[in-house]
Amino acid sequence: MFTQLDDLVEKFNVISEQISQPEIIADQDKWKKLMKEHSDLRDIVEKYQEYKNTLQSIDEALSMLNENLDDDFKELVKEELAEHKKRVEPLKDEIKLLLLPKDPNDDKDIIVEIRGGAGGDEAALFAADLYRMYTMYAERNRWKTELMSLNENGIGGFKEVVFMIKGQGAYSKLKYESGVHRVQRIPTTESGGRIHTSTVTVAILPEAEEVDVELNMNDVRVDVFRSSGNGGQSVNTTDSAVRVTHVPTGLVVSCQDGKSQLKNKDKALTVLRARLYEMEQEKKNAEQAAEKKSQVGTGDRSERIRTYNFPQGRVTDHRVGLTLHRLDQILNGDIEEIISTLTTVDQTEKLKQVTNG
Repeated sequence: MFTQLDDLVEKFNVISEQISQPEIIADQDKWKKLMKEHSDLRDIVEKYQEYKNTLQSIDEALSMLNENLDDDFKELVKEELAEHKKRVEPLKDEIKLLLLPKDPNDDKDIIVEIRGGAGGDEAALFAADLYRMYTMYAERNRWKTELMSLNENGIGGFKEVVFMIKGQGAYSKLKYESGVHRVQRIPTTESGGRIHTSTVTVAILPEAEEVDVELNMNDVRVDVFRSSGNGGQSVNTTDSAVRVTHVPTGLVVSCQDGKSQLKNKDKALTVLRARLYEMEQEKKNAEQAAEKKSQVGTGDRSERIRTYNFPQGRVTDHRVGLTLHRLDQILNGDIEEIISTLTTVDQTEKLKQVTNG
């Protein structure tokens, strides 16, 4: 491990010199690539330096204890020594986590697909709640959101909503949200006060660049049609809505949110590319050994991952056994505690696999 760390420090130092060279700065593509590498290495280099400084402080403290010191000063040195020793193992664990292979999608922007499942209108209403939750979480992180397509049910609910979140680390934070979200609450239309259970499916797709997916436009059928809104609202008089069909896989994406046919086509192709990329990723994941998969990071859309119970004001994530009694704040975008818990559990599992492997 330490040989690897020394190599990374050397690489970091070389890149640090390169990014200040005029000829490198002049080549913006190369400079941006090196800056990205520099940024990726900084955390582990700084953590390794902290580890080495701690070991050095231990050596210095041990050396001082061999000298003739007065009792008070000796006690002070012993306290410092104990503190430094306490830091060694946690620092080693932090370094091991930083050395874990990084998910290549972590820095990507994402496409979020939310669909009402079992429960009809109640499921559609909760799909709208989740859309609001994720957009408010994006605001907290200063990320940008862009609506791709929306299918409303006429009473404020969403049968389906697809939107993009653009921002540093969006996929790394939200990748564990894929799966079935279950809601338990009394619908406003329920006169008997009975609790209904409904489900909503969430899919988090990393945005796929053209280099990630080779999309042959000869395989894509593009149809245009007149977009329609609820009760005749927002109905365009031109054929601005676009439906793209990927013939080899049968994947279909429709976009009718914007008034520009060209923009709707671009949005539809962006979603299509992300879905094709996800299919490719799933195929690779299926080829991995079952024990190498994380219970948190499977991203299986059919898996029930979380329950939102309104009568009890609680949210439970079933994968990690986390229950929080602050439903209102969570639906207002305060989901950082859930996300950080899922991330920690996933990293710990991966660390065990590396250690045991």
